[in-house]
Amino acid sequence: EVTGWAGYDLNKLWLKSSIERTDSETESGDIELLYGRAIAPYWDFQLGWKRDFQPTPTRDWLAIGFQGLAPYFFEVDSTLYLGSSNRSALEIEVEYELMLTQRWVLSPRTEILLYGQNDNRTATGSGLSSLEAGLRLRYEIRREFAPYLGIHWERAYGNTADLRQEEGEKTSEVHVVVGIRAWF
Repeated sequence: EVTGWAGYDLNKLWLKSSIERTDSETESGDIELLYGRAIAPYWDFQLGWKRDFQPTPTRDWLAIGFQGLAPYFFEVDSTLYLGSSNRSALEIEVEYELMLTQRWVLSPRTEILLYGQNDNRTATGSGLSSLEAGLRLRYEIRREFAPYLGIHWERAYGNTADLRQEEGEKTSEVHVVVGIRAWF
């Protein structure tokens, strides 16, 4: 995952991308370009474009969302996606950072994905499509640079689970994740 922005407190241009690879094969990938405008302390309204380039066929979406810091320091990113042929999706991500020490940080994260209608070509079903939960432990060598190790669980539900089973795919997976969190 890569997230970056350029701008100042009131107006920002956001670039977000996510790619998931397993066994040297890209399973899912997307890119978003969003304009963000501060609407309240710690909250941005975002509007822009998203392209899902994997699984095929590619899908383009209008993205409308809110990103910010909820009470008790929960980081929330919720986005409604509207696409062609009356397609719609809602993605909600929530993350929390628990400081174990001044350098060790434990970050639980949850993501919920809902779709408005079935899409057999991309194996996504209407309603609750998937739930992801993860836990990452990072060591902040500097605040700007921190390697992490974690575990990531994903489960498909409803019609999405049925479509994946028909294609012989798993409906639940657990992954070990390793990475670097960096900012500048």
